[in-house]
Amino acid sequence: MYDLIVIGSGPGGYVAAIRAAQLGMKTAIIEKYATLGGTCLNVGCIPSKALLDSSEHYHNAAHTFENHGINLSSLKVNFKQMVSRKRDVVKQNVEGIQYLMKKNKIDVHQGIGSFKDKTTIIVTKEDGKTEELTTKKTIIATGSKPANLPFIKLDKDRVITSTEALELKEIPKHLVIIGGGVIGLELGSVYARLGAKVSVVEYMNGIIPTMDKTMGKELQKSLKKLGFEFYLKHKVTAVERKGKEVTVSAENSKNETISIKGDYVLVSIGRKPYTDGLNAAAAGVKVNDKGQIEVDENLKTSADNIYAIGDVVKGAMLAHKAEEEGVFVAETLAGQKPHVNYLLIPGVVYTWPEVASVGYTEEQLKEKGIKVKTGKFPFMASGRARASGDIDGLVKVLADAETDEILGVHMIGPRAADMIAEAVVAMEYRASAEDIARMSHAHPTYTEAFKEACLGATDNRALHL
Repeated sequence: MYDLIVIGSGPGGYVAAIRAAQLGMKTAIIEKYATLGGTCLNVGCIPSKALLDSSEHYHNAAHTFENHGINLSSLKVNFKQMVSRKRDVVKQNVEGIQYLMKKNKIDVHQGIGSFKDKTTIIVTKEDGKTEELTTKKTIIATGSKPANLPFIKLDKDRVITSTEALELKEIPKHLVIIGGGVIGLELGSVYARLGAKVSVVEYMNGIIPTMDKTMGKELQKSLKKLGFEFYLKHKVTAVERKGKEVTVSAENSKNETISIKGDYVLVSIGRKPYTDGLNAAAAGVKVNDKGQIEVDENLKTSADNIYAIGDVVKGAMLAHKAEEEGVFVAETLAGQKPHVNYLLIPGVVYTWPEVASVGYTEEQLKEKGIKVKTGKFPFMASGRARASGDIDGLVKVLADAETDEILGVHMIGPRAADMIAEAVVAMEYRASAEDIARMSHAHPTYTEAFKEACLGATDNRALHL
């Protein structure tokens, strides 16, 4: 009998298991695949960042090195090696998780976990053999999988999801991406830097539509420099493959049908919760019509001893959100009183420039009727950005017009993914824009742009504009 069994070994699942083990619980984890780490480590965050870094190195060598006084000849892409390095990065990370399981004395059971009842879980192994495990508590952390449109046939060869996009055998000549969200733009960046033509078809009137609109507009400008073309406010109506050519048909805002032909089509319209094979009903766990497992404010399901976290429940589908929830549940089970502030879970797009955001968007604050002061600072005016040649983008700070409390920070620029942490800390401690404006920031650094944006929100006092 286990104190806790976690179903799924992604960032939410394995972190929950580690924290539970630290707190003295006899813990096991069930994973259907041969490797631990879930989507994030195997076919998501980690491999995509490995390819993003490799392709960025190549792009800089081809386009910016000469300006830095570095002359190269016979530059070419060894795409096979790029993918091989990506696999090695994944392998090292996965092995790291296996080590952490052993270190924390967490039992790992490989197979599909399904409920027999609310305290009994059947693990079905690849060879069909089964074993029964009993547990006092369970955390469901089964994650998500790529979503699709009903009329699109994913052949996983030319019509692909993000999973296949990480394992292509060649650089596409023309990659058509359905969806202008985070995953599609990141993978589009990889291939655009390596020479592919990239076309993005997006139903909404802007890319990264869930983020502050300024970020989408700025990112679109930067991606156009990479050669991206955008079809905004276009509704995809058909995807047809003939040989090595795939045609995407879409209707524009005037109800005119256009056709875009490419050699690969990446369907990137988001992700959906994954509960296949779980047999949740046998444990009394309710799943809503969106496929999400229903939970209360403590992430408890309709079964009193079963919890659910991460992509399989409501909220942003982010690895770090799942981690926070995993720790939250483990600590709750141990009788502690943890807290997750969902407003302060940052969102990041790992294009270049990077985009990062935390708190409310300007649009959300307008809807709420909250009056704000806005401070903006462009990287064009940053000494550090000029030195590195990364002058695209800006930092935007939204502060309450009366109290000066920072309510939202949105940045697009170099290392924004790392810089957003300062904004998260500031907002966690309810800092005012003036608090940040009066803090010393090392010079020259990219983070000075955050200070300057806060100065801009504080009586328009930016010093370097």
